[in-house]
Amino acid sequence: MAENALRTVFLRRVGERRYVATNVRGGELTVGEDGDDFTPVELLLTAIAGCSAIDIDLITSRRAEPEKFEMVTTATKIRDEQGNRLEDIEVSIRITFPDGEGGDAAREVLPDAVKKTHDRLCTVSRTVQIGTPVTLNLG
Repeated sequence: MAENALRTVFLRRVGERRYVATNVRGGELTVGEDGDDFTPVELLLTAIAGCSAIDIDLITSRRAEPEKFEMVTTATKIRDEQGNRLEDIEVSIRITFPDGEGGDAAREVLPDAVKKTHDRLCTVSRTVQIGTPVTLNLG
């Protein structure tokens, strides 16, 4: 087992359908259903995009800084005999690099970076794709 393999997030209620998630480093994020807060589904979509973005950025920006780096994640929320869930999760990657040798090198490795994050590197999307059981415990 890898060192520091356990990941933990603490969630506390701060109001009606509003919560604050805190990581072990002290970072905080508000979660909710109303207003500007991200919903849990939006956080999942953000986590998928963010995880892949970090991988892709790490690989490509060694060659050139991107001129544009955007990722848009969409999914369809459904309710069926299996309960509420998302279908058709898709991440659209919109990255451009400057002209020149560095930009050419970044463009060249981009398809491989996308494949690597999808097939092996992104913990979040790999967990969703493989399907990992979730246990809820009282106490």
